[in-house]
Amino acid sequence: MTKKQKQMIVRIVVAFVMLVAIMIGEHTGWSDRIQPHVLLALICLIPYLIIGYDILYKAARNIRNGQVFDENFLMMIATFGAFGVGEYSEAVAVMLFYQVGEFFQSYAVGKSRQSISDMMDICPEYANVEEDGVLTQVDPDDVEVGTIIVIKPGERVPLDGVVVEGESMIDTAALTGESVPRRAAVGDDIISGCVNGSGTLKVRTTKEFDDSTVARILELVENASSKKAQVENFITRFAKYYTPVVTIGAVILAFVPPLVLSLAGAGSFGALLGDWLYRACTFLVISCPCALVISVPLGFFGGIGAASRIGVLVKGSNYLEAVAQMDTIVFDKTGTLTKGEFKVSEVLPVHLAPEQLLELAALGEGYSTHPIAASIRDAYGKPLAMERVTDTEEISGHGIHTFIDGKEVHLGNAKLMESLQIPFTKSDSAGTVVYIALEREFAGTIVIADSVKEGAKEALADMKHVGVKKTVMLTGDRREAAESVAKELGIDEVHYELLPADKVSKVEQLLAEELPKARLAFVGDGINDAPVLTRADVGIAMGSMGSDAAIEAADVVLMDDDVRKIAKVVRIARKTLSIVKQNIVFALAVKVLVLILGATGYANMWAAVFADVGVSVLAILNSMRTLRGK
Repeated sequence: MTKKQKQMIVRIVVAFVMLVAIMIGEHTGWSDRIQPHVLLALICLIPYLIIGYDILYKAARNIRNGQVFDENFLMMIATFGAFGVGEYSEAVAVMLFYQVGEFFQSYAVGKSRQSISDMMDICPEYANVEEDGVLTQVDPDDVEVGTIIVIKPGERVPLDGVVVEGESMIDTAALTGESVPRRAAVGDDIISGCVNGSGTLKVRTTKEFDDSTVARILELVENASSKKAQVENFITRFAKYYTPVVTIGAVILAFVPPLVLSLAGAGSFGALLGDWLYRACTFLVISCPCALVISVPLGFFGGIGAASRIGVLVKGSNYLEAVAQMDTIVFDKTGTLTKGEFKVSEVLPVHLAPEQLLELAALGEGYSTHPIAASIRDAYGKPLAMERVTDTEEISGHGIHTFIDGKEVHLGNAKLMESLQIPFTKSDSAGTVVYIALEREFAGTIVIADSVKEGAKEALADMKHVGVKKTVMLTGDRREAAESVAKELGIDEVHYELLPADKVSKVEQLLAEELPKARLAFVGDGINDAPVLTRADVGIAMGSMGSDAAIEAADVVLMDDDVRKIAKVVRIARKTLSIVKQNIVFALAVKVLVLILGATGYANMWAAVFADVGVSVLAILNSMRTLRGK
């Protein structure tokens, strides 16, 4: 609890004790003996100012700045009106219970913010750099790429890098929500924000701090609250017009009915004015929009916090709202549903020896960073004399054109062979197929197999359970490999042999088929997925192994690449939206009912306090249920 919250508790207790004493006096009759009534008003003014001085200050400051109509203004006018008609204790009570509601709001926002700010603790304070055998603590921002840093047991990893010495277990719970530590040894990638276990590690940094995982996460968290859901935007616009309207309504209620009644002969204007002023003050207290203005954003904030605790970053409440409305989810195949750990399963030469074909392919893919290229080089398993390779050119979506020992070599998919009009034998193997042509003559085929990710089948089933109607897979892979994976996972629709631009077109087509209020999500991890992630209603990226471009373009980031968490986020999002809608309906229903009763004289200031503070507290407590999302 903050110092400000503790001070508020003291003010509430002091004002409450004084109010109880005043009300006892009113019921026993001793307050009637205090003459003149101005003295009683001054006595009541003491607890009123103790509990409400900051509200009066905010109202005056906002009026000076031209922002007249807000809840502070409504409270000030309503309580001043209550003093004006002699309802001193009720004026104190209104301000007291309003502040009780504000305290609950402050506490709830603090709890919600804490669930997200826990993630801010991942920010490292220093990095250990070894200079002449001595460890020096430096700011992570000052460490250059390629620097060797030392991470002691129990310290937080300050920068992304590769382990060059040592072995340890790494606690990734703060990033991924996973409680089981991961082993890190020489050659393994390690990301900032994790906590080192029992072993000392030496790590060569691969990114500057501003580009590191932890810096990206902090930026996402800080920007999350700026992107509002449609419901939030509606409530903001609603409050902007609602407050001036009810203020004008209160003025009309105070003066028009007594004027009309006095002209009709029901009594003098002065005699009637007091009763209608009281009704107008009650009307103002009831109409305060706190329950809506606070509980709606608080509900979304809680939902984002609940998602962050399971290792999923949602970049704004608008995306959480879109996830709740999602009915179609589109997956990239490689690295998303499959491991992306390619291994050569078949080598099928035409007129070369298998070893020669593999060497040709390994040299041709020597400069490529694609996982398929790496798998071919791993299968060859020997050092590559890359000086034999010249004039390498990558043909987007088709393959590679290069020269090896002065001979022209083409490596790629069936489209490449067809575009070059090279006769070849099509492979029906379930895997990624690389066709090789030497001097524009078909030389053979290499098949690379990928395996389905652990939990991918379970993830697809979970998505069906939470109400996702259609699952789609897009891949640049061949038909046989794509259909094999789709059948194994139970995917409804599969599109294969797609170029990056084709994926965008296919998503555009799927979006056009969507119902007006339905949303489409795309899940991917590669650089070539960035355009599709941006185009989809909701882009979901892999945060652990995904590319920087994909994470930047995405709206939701899975920090541990576990696609099973998508269904969990859908549940959190739908629960959040349900709670937000409950708050809106409940708050508006109670307020409209009590407004009508207040305007007709059947509801007093105490009913107004419930309609304002009571509804606010109940709505806030309801919103806090999103924090318990599991």
